[in-house]
Parts: sequence; structure tokens; C-alpha cells
Amino acid sequence: MSLKAFHIIFVVVSMLFSLGLAGWGLHQFITLGKTTGLLFAIGGAITAVALLIYGRYFLKKLKNISYL
Repeated sequence: MSLKAFHIIFVVVSMLFSLGLAGWGLHQFITLGKTTGLLFAIGGAITAVALLIYGRYFLKKLKNISYL
């Protein structure tokens, strides 16, 4: 596996973890009413969007390099 393929997988997994954090934080905010849950939800969502933008930038920048 190339470094490019590993990097893409790492970014996707990090994005999934960020979305999981956002979902957990939202659940905490809805069920317990904790403000920190809302902060985690917002932070996780912002991080997921930032990782999505970075992933698209990375793929465009290295489109001529093989995945092998």
C-alpha cells in the first residue's frame, strides 16, 4: 500500500471518527442537556467538514501519483 492510499484511508477514518464524536455530542446534549455535548457536536462537525475539504484538496494535488 502506498503512502497516498494510506493517507486517504487515514483521512476517511478520521472523518468518520469526527462524525461519531459529533453524533455522540449531539446525543449528550439532547438527552442530558449538557452544553459541553453541544460543543463536542459542533467541533466534530467542523472537523469532519475540514477533513472533507482537505481530502478533496489532497486528491486533486496528487492525482497523477498511483495508489500502488
